[in-house]
Amino acid sequence: MQIITVHNTSDKIIDASVVTIGNFDGVHRGHAEIFSHLKQKSLALRLPSIVVTFEPHPLKILAPESAPAMITTFEQKAALIEEFGIDYLVAVPFSKEFSQLSAHDFVVSILCSSVGMKHIIIGHDYAFGRGREGNFATLEHLGAQNGFTLEDLPPIGEEGVVFSSSLARSAISDGDVDTASQILGRYYRISGTVVHGREIGQSIGFPTANISTSNELLPADGVYAVMVEIDGHRVKGACNIGCNPTFGADTRTVEVFLLDFSDRIYDHGISLHFVQRLRPVRKFPDSTALKNAIGLDVLNTRYILENLNSNYLKFTQ
Repeated sequence: MQIITVHNTSDKIIDASVVTIGNFDGVHRGHAEIFSHLKQKSLALRLPSIVVTFEPHPLKILAPESAPAMITTFEQKAALIEEFGIDYLVAVPFSKEFSQLSAHDFVVSILCSSVGMKHIIIGHDYAFGRGREGNFATLEHLGAQNGFTLEDLPPIGEEGVVFSSSLARSAISDGDVDTASQILGRYYRISGTVVHGREIGQSIGFPTANISTSNELLPADGVYAVMVEIDGHRVKGACNIGCNPTFGADTRTVEVFLLDFSDRIYDHGISLHFVQRLRPVRKFPDSTALKNAIGLDVLNTRYILENLNSNYLKFTQ
């Protein structure tokens, strides 16, 4: 998949294409349905498939105080979209100036002129352009004028619940990683780099890898069973998110104890896939009580991950 950033709306990128458009934060199961349909349509029409998205999220520019924490970084989002065999990811830099572009001008100058849109697929209730003035009716009118066809897909969900980024975001924020995985179609993942920490775990016999991450959205404070990807290995781990109240720390950290793994990994890249929440963070009376609790966490983690149905949800980018 080729990633293209639109620097000038007058640039000609592709002569003809099949397009979908959206923010696609999290790339959940509803998005997956759109991308699968997009790929099928592009093959049927023998035209390249294009996903058009915005970077950063519009609310980060228009109302930063209301902007949600992103489920995925742009790089993670791009990697997930690529898995559907999409040909191009077109990133439109979002700015206050761009936000004033009318729906008509956005469709004509970018979707039609720049990427040669011949067919567009949108999700239900999708709105775009200045003040979210553009919708299915707008596209239908412009399609008749500019020679493209369109379709909107019905809501995608399960048991009466429609999959959405906001729903996944809420579940992750609550520490409900099981519900989040149902919406995303995979375990929630954060990535980062192993850094030096306070080495509290080392002092009580459970050395942990402290993680610096650029992911904006972390699960609620607590202890989690996680699958870890590190240096080409997939390793079981018990992850703690929180402030280590037993030792009076006030900085929120992400640290993971890796089971059956002892390599030195400072400055190495690492990814955590959150499988199940074990318990909330607690303040223990002393280091011995904490050590005993961590020992139990490790036993529970080992049981959960050894009995994991690997076909249930895939590990992915």
